[in-house]
Amino acid sequence: MQLSVLDLVPVRTDQTSADALAATVELAQAADRLGYTRYWLAEHHNMPAVAATSPPVLIAYLAGQTERIRLGSGGVMLPNHAPLAVAEQFALLEAAAPGRIDLGIGRAPGSDPVTSIALRGGAGRDDSDIENFPRYLDEVAAMMSASGVRLQLPARLGRSDYLLKATPAAVGEPGLWLLGSSMYSAHLAAAKGLPYVFAHHFSGIGTAAALATYRREFQPSPRQSEPRTLLTVNASVAPTRAEAEAALLPNLQLMVTLRSGRPLHPLALIEDATGWAPSPPEAAMIAAMRDTAVVGAPDEAAKQLRALADEFGVDEVMIHPVGSAHRGADPATSPARVATLELLAGELLG
Repeated sequence: MQLSVLDLVPVRTDQTSADALAATVELAQAADRLGYTRYWLAEHHNMPAVAATSPPVLIAYLAGQTERIRLGSGGVMLPNHAPLAVAEQFALLEAAAPGRIDLGIGRAPGSDPVTSIALRGGAGRDDSDIENFPRYLDEVAAMMSASGVRLQLPARLGRSDYLLKATPAAVGEPGLWLLGSSMYSAHLAAAKGLPYVFAHHFSGIGTAAALATYRREFQPSPRQSEPRTLLTVNASVAPTRAEAEAALLPNLQLMVTLRSGRPLHPLALIEDATGWAPSPPEAAMIAAMRDTAVVGAPDEAAKQLRALADEFGVDEVMIHPVGSAHRGADPATSPARVATLELLAGELLG
């Protein structure tokens, strides 16, 4: 089975941002050593429990500290950025680490509405700009290519077109993926002939329908001759199921807070979450999230992963390791997340 890793650079109550980044380096190096295929960084803004605000910065940071694993964005939220800026960043990354860079693109804001205004306001963009997402996607892809893209210009500028390249002499291009958790992304990925990532870790709703639509409607392109699918899933794996459940609980608590619209907080330590008594609605949310996650001892977790891949027929599964840490752990480490990768690799990657 082809396995990869998604990292949001979580921030626990015992960590600073610097600690969280050090733990991410440790996790990326473990994934590199264990034979995982790719390691992607998310884009989220103004969230107390997430330090992954800038995928290209994190990718550059990790490129020099890993050896062979592909590094990418999971994903860049394109409505937040000018297409040229994204194309330039990832063209440079590809030049610096050839054959190791993926650009995963999504259209969600990755933040609350106020933060979105602050993020996009300087460029004068707002949510109505999302309708231009397919065109921006095409522009990013074209600008990263060796031939670049010719822009059609207003007559008042005195010329009809203008050649724009993300980098002067591209030799290769990053792998381009479309991310989503809805039918919109399935239709668009199929129409553009792009590989498709479904964010099963986020809700687990509509996964089968979206993947089936993508495969049915897929149009071959120069980038991809046939459908290619990747599925993300939350995972907590430990020597025993009880330990895996305990490590997962702080993340479930955080997700309940998020989905309830309450103020967010850093990820709790395991001991601080164990006394939590969820209300009946919260317990129902927890049960639904646990049902879509991979949780347990190594052998049962591996069986869950194989069953998930078979159920949805995906080419690759991307693990989002969500375990917290015990009180007294080194803040610059993430023992439960590293253990998840190590124990799964022992079962599935040889």
